[in-house]
Amino acid sequence: MLSVQGLYKFYGDFLALQDVSFEVAQGEVVGFLGPNGAGKSTTMKTLVGFLPASRGRVSVDGLDVTRYPIETRRRIGYLPEHTPLYGDMRVGEFLAYRAKIKGVARRERSKRLDYVIGATGLQDRKRQQIETLSKGYKQRVGIADALVGDPRLLILDEPTIGLDPNQVREVRSLVEELAQRHTILLSTHILAEVERVCDRAVIIARGKIVADDSLDGLRERYREHAVRVTLRADETSENLRVALARAEGARDAVALYDEHEGTRQRFKVFCREGTAEDGLGESIARLAGQKGWALSQLEPQRPRLEEIFWSLTMGDEGPAAAAAAAAEGAEAPAGAAS
Repeated sequence: MLSVQGLYKFYGDFLALQDVSFEVAQGEVVGFLGPNGAGKSTTMKTLVGFLPASRGRVSVDGLDVTRYPIETRRRIGYLPEHTPLYGDMRVGEFLAYRAKIKGVARRERSKRLDYVIGATGLQDRKRQQIETLSKGYKQRVGIADALVGDPRLLILDEPTIGLDPNQVREVRSLVEELAQRHTILLSTHILAEVERVCDRAVIIARGKIVADDSLDGLRERYREHAVRVTLRADETSENLRVALARAEGARDAVALYDEHEGTRQRFKVFCREGTAEDGLGESIARLAGQKGWALSQLEPQRPRLEEIFWSLTMGDEGPAAAAAAAAEGAEAPAGAAS
């Protein structure tokens, strides 16, 4: 449905995007992840035709976004990072106005408005002036606006940014519901949103794609093949570490220090090549029984998405990140998205 091939974007001499390529198939929910200043919003605005690419190609349903801007925009529902709404209009009349602009046929308009208002939980706010809404409800109006043209693809840029914890939960639940019926590209730096609703993650850092895989695939690729051990024993940490490193199936062990652990000692024991985590765990359990150690934790080390994200995106961003963030903040046109 969405194909991005070799996308480059320059702001003067600054290269904000470099050879960005990925695809979103129909029915997929893909998280587009990256730290602030990585190029997420620049990419989103290029995908929907708000910004011209310096080089590369974006197509929706096989149609080039640059050559067929009207046709591709009809297929996309876009929620920008800072939702442009007309505060003096009421919710219902704003959405009716947007439906008309987006070409929803008059005979279909009422039915479509009922659907998007119901889907976004705005039934009790139809007659309320937009400027009097909470930020969470303004985001709902923005999502309803993205939906009103019956798009094949939803592109949501940081839909929970600036919301309080309760509003974040509400909007996240709404996105989860929409994910059951729509193809979605979700740009965010909040990892919990991706873990809850996305099938796949595309990770960008310093303007380049650094990973593109399913969440399970990412966890498998960056798995340490290690076992976490917590125990109590009347021995020094170094003696315990050496004994664990020599356990059957182990290749090394490191101590994990935590000031809140008290008398417990924690270690990460790495598997020797060809040894599974379960096999190493059984070996450590036998060793603990022989030595008289009191085991309180013994589990495979499963990488969290947060750790993978940190590993892929940390680096010398300094001036580049600042420049990208400044460029992204200055590029959005005024007025409501179409």
